[in-house]
Amino acid sequence: MVPDPRSSAAAPERQPSRPALRGLDALNFTLADVRDGLGPYLAIYLLAVRGPEQGWNEATIGLVMTIAGIAGLIAQTPAGALIDRSRNKRAIVIAAAVAVTLSCLVLPWISNFALVAATQSISAIAGAIFPPALAGITLGIVGPKYFAKQIGRNEGFNHAGNAVSAMLAGGLAYLFGPIVVFWLMGILAAASIGAMLMVPAKDIDDDLARGLDHAEDQGGEQPSGLSLLLRNKHLMLFAGLCAAFHLANAAMLPSVGQLLTKVVGKDYATSLIAICIVAAQLVMVPVAVMVGRKADQFGRKPIFLAAFGFLALRGALYTFSDNPFWLVAVQCLDGIGAGIFGALFPIVVADLTRGTGRFNVAQGAVATAQGLGASFSATLAGVIIVGAGYSAAFLVLAAIAAACFVVYLMFMPETYGYEPKPGGAKNSAVPPTVVPAE
Repeated sequence: MVPDPRSSAAAPERQPSRPALRGLDALNFTLADVRDGLGPYLAIYLLAVRGPEQGWNEATIGLVMTIAGIAGLIAQTPAGALIDRSRNKRAIVIAAAVAVTLSCLVLPWISNFALVAATQSISAIAGAIFPPALAGITLGIVGPKYFAKQIGRNEGFNHAGNAVSAMLAGGLAYLFGPIVVFWLMGILAAASIGAMLMVPAKDIDDDLARGLDHAEDQGGEQPSGLSLLLRNKHLMLFAGLCAAFHLANAAMLPSVGQLLTKVVGKDYATSLIAICIVAAQLVMVPVAVMVGRKADQFGRKPIFLAAFGFLALRGALYTFSDNPFWLVAVQCLDGIGAGIFGALFPIVVADLTRGTGRFNVAQGAVATAQGLGASFSATLAGVIIVGAGYSAAFLVLAAIAAACFVVYLMFMPETYGYEPKPGGAKNSAVPPTVVPAE
């Protein structure tokens, strides 16, 4: 069948250069560890190296992470707007990588609570740059037609980078102590800067990168106002579903970690959680690549429904046994659900904002919503665990995912071929046309 002319299959075609594509692969691989800062290693370092004698305990560490998380959430939408307006995205990515790295490398020389909170807030704010920047640069390089396939490849390299860095951090920390994660981050940050410079600036079309079909000075559709995002009911619905996905998903791994600690003790639990993380990341690699290759052929909706379905299944399966091997095996399903979500999230946002010139700011707005969902997830699970136990918490999280499945099925359109109407009017979607497999 002939692809619908309003779909990405009929969008302006670009021929990205080999250096640009190789640079994208290297950038996604090396930024995997840099983009989230120290992540879980921050708590380990502050508790194990600084400890109570320097005023650090679970409560103060949690407060620092909360402050940084709020700062990162606030920065999401402005970061997307910055990428939309920027004509030098490479410099912004490099500056963000340097900011994240320096804010973490200074930690061995500071111990004051306010300074630690400030540096980690800077890291979180700079880290908010990476998701919209990477998606925007990708769209600007490959164009809408090949965007889905390339995003899947990006996510594959990102998850592979996460798995490799986690294994390196675990092995090197065992030999040299927790301080080694700082030097590993420095090395990867330098590598990410080199990877960004591998991408020729001339290969990034800044108008395509923000979701425009034509350059602004060529008489094409002009960037729409931010109010368009609020009038796009399907974008708002998608943001709510993303928030609910993370509300259901974010607390599952920490809750499994707490359960494992009760079952096998904290020493073995740490090793098992590390195995869970690496195993899930390795599963995400082929899942993300597959999603990118098949999103145009099958449509976005059935694949996204599978993500909610696997998330609900995972939560339910946790209740069958507290055997450590069972829990680790079930956690591998995170690789399917999160792998699908990570690959499809920018693709669906690009579908819903195509032609508006607000692709990256929309990414930031939706990311803020999902961050809010994630921030409430641990609190919800913790309250249920204290009151009714682990099984009840897992079942509630699974029920949230199942409810999202139903809402997405009934109210969210297929976004392949989605076309915003001129002037920001009510949006519509056209039925997707199946693209023959390559």
